[in-house]
Formats: sequence, C-alpha cells, structure tokens
Amino acid sequence: MLVTLSQILKDARAKKYGVGLFNMLNLEMMRGIIEAAEEEKSPVILGVAEVHLPIIPFNWAIHNMVKAAKEARVPVCLHFDHGTDYAKILEAMRGGCSSVMYDGSALPYEENIANTAEIVKVAKALGISVEAELGHVGGNEDGSDDGMEDDYTNVAQVVDFVSRTGVDALAVAIGTAHGQYKKPPKLDLNRLAEINKVSKVPLVLHGGSGLSDDDFKKSIREGISKVNICTDMLLAAQKAVTTTGSVDYSVSIVAAKEAVKKTVIEKMRLFGSSGKA
Repeated sequence: MLVTLSQILKDARAKKYGVGLFNMLNLEMMRGIIEAAEEEKSPVILGVAEVHLPIIPFNWAIHNMVKAAKEARVPVCLHFDHGTDYAKILEAMRGGCSSVMYDGSALPYEENIANTAEIVKVAKALGISVEAELGHVGGNEDGSDDGMEDDYTNVAQVVDFVSRTGVDALAVAIGTAHGQYKKPPKLDLNRLAEINKVSKVPLVLHGGSGLSDDDFKKSIREGISKVNICTDMLLAAQKAVTTTGSVDYSVSIVAAKEAVKKTVIEKMRLFGSSGKA
C-alpha cells in the first residue's frame, strides 16, 4: 500500500527502529526491494534520486514505482531523493511520489530555509511529506569529502530550521558520506543524541552504505528513524553479475535482483523494521 514518509516514520521513531530508503536504478532493483519488504513484513521507502535520472527515465520510474507500491502487501513510501531542481521536485509530486527531499544543504542557511519552506507549502497542499537536510553530508557519491566537520549539523539551528520550514523529517550530517568510503567513518553520536533531544521530527541518516552493523545500531539508538542505502545494493548486484560465469543477460538480471533482495533483507533485519508492517 502507498503511504507517506510521515506515516512510516511516526511508528519507527516511537518504537526506536529504522526504516530503510532503498534507491532503485532499474526494474530489477525495484523488484528485489519490494520482494524483500514483503518477505520481511517490513515497511519500506522506495526511492529514486535526482542524480540517477540520466540512468533511469523519471516517467518510467515513477509509473512502475506507483504500481508496485499500490500492489505491495506492506506499507511503501515513494520518495524522490536529493532533489535540488524545483521543476523536477514538482514533477515527482505530480507523478505520484508520497515524499520528496529538497536538498538545499550546499546553500547558505537562510536560502536553504526559504527554498525548503516553499517546497513544503506545495507538498502540504497535496498531502506529501518533505525531508530536508541541515548541515551537509559529504561524498558527492564518491567519498571525496568524507568527515568534513565544518559541514556537520549545527545543533543550535535545528529547532529554528524545523519550525520555520515545517519539514516532516530532517537529514543530519554527523560524519557519514555518500558512495564508498575512503577510510572508516567516525560518527559523532553525541551530536546526534543532542539533535534528537531538540528535534520534533524524525531524523534521517544519509550515506549509510559502508557503515558497520554497530554504527547502524548506535545511530538508530540515538535517534535515526530512516537510513538511506544505495551503494551497498549496487556493489552486491555487480558482484553477483560478475560471479555468475554466464554470458546470458537473463542470468545476470536474476542474479542482480536476488543480490539486491538479499542486501535489503539484511538491512531490514539490522534496522529492526522486519515484522513491523
């Protein structure tokens, strides 16, 4: 069933478990993600990221995502991830996404607030949830700026940012980065705990791929309700395809789907969302 991000994260925050956001780049990944959620009886957030639109045509992606969500036997939130282009975010809303992320994290604080508030205004009228980012999660999908403490979320800004924007979820920067890590990340869990104390909305961890099981458990314990995963699925799918020993593309398709499914199931069990649907 299709639900909003707010609906999914309300229970996750109250019961202190995490729900995975799993980005899809093709039909095989989407099938693996939905099958995993149904088998685990877990709520799930199925995402498509703005940065991946050159790979997966948006109209095709959202059509299939909406159909899959409505037919699923578990709650599914459809999320447009890391949107920076206003027109694309509006397209995602009109297309059927039940949640969008506006990423103004690279902008000056006041500009981030103003832009986010504008997105929220439109989304609320349509019954759509909005996630925003305060601070800046590094990496640029390649780990190139891991661990830049100057970009970490400023605890003193959290209440102001949330109240002035009206967001439903807040992505925080505490030491994670997108893509593959060049070195083991060091998460500022004390900062996370302080943010959680003052935030009225659920918190989101970006750059989840590559973290240790212990990192995830501690992050969820300190207030994370949504965890973004993409790279781990891509690496698993690539490994599965290269180890099939087959030149038959149909074999590769099945191998990739099953590898994504296995990865998602492992994350759901680790995050504690299995059995929560």
